This record gives sequence, structure tokens and C-alpha cells, in this order.
Amino acid sequence: MESKRQKQVSKLIQVTLSEVFQRELHEITQNAMVTVISVHITPDLFIARSYLSIFNHPDSSALLKTINEHKKQIRGLVGNKIRNKMRTIPALEF
Repeated sequence: MESKRQKQVSKLIQVTLSEVFQRELHEITQNAMVTVISVHITPDLFIARSYLSIFNHPDSSALLKTINEHKKQIRGLVGNKIRNKMRTIPALEF
């Protein structure tokens, strides 16, 4: 069962990831529609598991592999947006 803080952080990361995928990652997503379905965070708030849905792309598994290769860049973009709300930015898993 998730604590209140886990739920707050999960929602914050989900909204921020959605914005990042929509506005800033067109070259990585190759104009596919990537939706962040949910985010589950570990109790220590260090790992965020994000569940994605990929539409309008012929090979979604290849796109997911590309997204995993750019994890650090995506984490940096998310970190810039939520820098004032959290001490540490959790590692992302897709």
C-alpha cells in the first residue's frame, strides 16, 4: 500500500513526464503518441516505474528501447521541471 507521499510524488512525476514527452522529445519519440499511464514509486522515493502506452508507431518495442537508451536525458528534463519540489529526482524505469 502506497503512502500519501508516494502518491503525491507519483502523480507529480506522471504529470511532468507527460509534459516532457508531449513538448520536448519529438526527436526521440519519432512523433509517436506516448502516454504515461501510471507511475509507481518505491517507498524510499528513489526509483519510479513508469508505465507507457505507445500509439501511432509501427514498432513500439523499438521505440521503448530508444526511450530506455535516453533515460538520463529524460530524467534531466524531469529534474529541471520539479527541482524545487523534491530533494532528489528518482531514477526512471520504463
